[in-house]
Amino acid sequence: MRPTLRQLQYIVAVSETGRFHEAAKRLHVSQPSLSSQIADVEQQLDVQLFERGRNGALMTPHGEEFVHRARLILRDVEDLKASMKTGDNTLSGRIRLGVLPSVGPYLLPPVVKDLHRTYPQLRLLVEEHWTDRLNAQLLDGTLDCIISTPEDHKDLASELLFEEHLWVCAAPDDALAGTGPLDPSDLKGSEILSVGQSHRLSASVRDLASRAGADVSSVFTGTSLDAIRHMAATGAGVAILPAIYALSEARRDADLVLRPLRDKSVKRRVSLIWRKTSPMADSFGLMAEILREDALAILKDDLH
Repeated sequence: MRPTLRQLQYIVAVSETGRFHEAAKRLHVSQPSLSSQIADVEQQLDVQLFERGRNGALMTPHGEEFVHRARLILRDVEDLKASMKTGDNTLSGRIRLGVLPSVGPYLLPPVVKDLHRTYPQLRLLVEEHWTDRLNAQLLDGTLDCIISTPEDHKDLASELLFEEHLWVCAAPDDALAGTGPLDPSDLKGSEILSVGQSHRLSASVRDLASRAGADVSSVFTGTSLDAIRHMAATGAGVAILPAIYALSEARRDADLVLRPLRDKSVKRRVSLIWRKTSPMADSFGLMAEILREDALAILKDDLH
């Protein structure tokens, strides 16, 4: 006997939840049934996939390898199903979309509404993750496509959605408060607030600060764009923000002044990205059209 697709789904679910009862709940089956099916696979293959204990189910080395291969098989099956639905110039069924936290909350609200209105048969499932996890989950088939920076995802298909520049966010009584664009040289001597170094934005901000003669704060490093924006409002420094966030979120804050940076060399490219082997490329092209239109509507005040 060979493991069935359903058994593969059971084992992957346990690996993701760490608990048999949580996996059973996710898949809408009884725990005894799920446990019995997994035990059957272990018996067939003569391996132990999970170390069972009070703290949950821990993957064994055999289990790690099994789950890696199972995800690839399940991904190919989903691609096969999707390929049977392509070619009608519409979007339907389920698409699992991953997105960067620095993009998703600010771009997706209008996109989700527009997609639902245009393609009512589409069911969009969205997850937020940082770059490395987005890449891993796209490759193993957990996600169908992602919205991220194309430079971080090699050998994948992509369609550019937008390019954005950086904006300065300062308290109303800061020396940089005012109107109109700023030159990088205007930042000289300023205390710059930035997100942590795990973010691609951090490298751009540090390069900008170095060229401008400004200092990146060593006292506070934000874990999110919201965090550095709120710190800027207290006068702790000036925040450097990507345009999609500045123009959709920060500009509504009456306690802050926003000014664009007149520096075309510092920009972020954001794309819709998918596997080259995916049969859903046409569907992603349709998605990209709406994503691009809504992004451009938000970014209409960005410098070009």
